[in-house]
Amino acid sequence: MTEGRPLRVVVAKPGLDGHDRGAKVVARALRDAGVEVVYTGLHQTPEQIVEAAIQEDADAVGLSILSGAHMTLFKRVLELLAERDAADIVVFGGGIIPEADIPLLAELGVARVFTPGASTQEIVEWVDTLRDRARAS
Repeated sequence: MTEGRPLRVVVAKPGLDGHDRGAKVVARALRDAGVEVVYTGLHQTPEQIVEAAIQEDADAVGLSILSGAHMTLFKRVLELLAERDAADIVVFGGGIIPEADIPLLAELGVARVFTPGASTQEIVEWVDTLRDRARAS
C-alpha cells in the first residue's frame, strides 16, 4: 500500500455467475468507509481481474462467487498475481462457499472468506486491517 493514499480494492465477479447484488453492497460499504473501490462488473475472467488489480495499483482484490467455482477461480487469480509479480495484492472473497473449502482456500493464499450472513461492518473492519499490515511491512 502506498503511504498517504486510501486503500484501493478491486471488487470482482469472476466466472459465469450473474448475481452481483452482494458485490455491489460490499463495494458501496467499502467506499463509504473511505476505501477506493474499483468494481469490474460481471463475468470477469481471472486474467481481466488481475490486469485490473495491477493497473489500478490495488492493495486487495475481493472476489464474489456464488457459482460453486470458487476453488478454480480463486486459485487462478492467485496464480496469475504470482506470475505478474503482484503476489503482495491481498485476495479475499465471499459468497456461497462451503465451510469445508475455507481452509483449502486459505492454503492457496486467500486471506479471508466471508460467507452469507457476514455484515458489511465485519468486512469493512477486516479490510481496514490491511492498512495496519501495510504499515508493519
